[in-house]
Amino acid sequence: MKTNLFLLAFLIYVVVPSHAALKVVGKGRSLAFDTSNFPPQMKASYEIMKNKCTKCHSLERTIVAVTYGIGPISGQPFDRKATEAYGAKMKRKPESNMNAREVKDVVELLNYLIVKNARQ
Repeated sequence: MKTNLFLLAFLIYVVVPSHAALKVVGKGRSLAFDTSNFPPQMKASYEIMKNKCTKCHSLERTIVAVTYGIGPISGQPFDRKATEAYGAKMKRKPESNMNAREVKDVVELLNYLIVKNARQ
């Protein structure tokens, strides 16, 4: 467990900011995607993600997953299939406080980020 936490911390503080294809700003728990080049709908979806998803976990977990294609906690592939599964899971969690439209928008954003990351 200690090794996993160390590895996650290493990825977050050192590797992600310096090697991410997507622009990332901040460090540690204040890590965030730079949305300046996002299309308007993706910016709106990012705001939903930033405000709702971070009630339970930080954006750094999402940034690591999108950047490396692996969920930092599960170690499982983070791809379109995974984003759909996470979306379905969030719909069922009352504490997520997300309606179906918000979940759909966030899933579309995650897929957009995965594709954008793969292109660069």
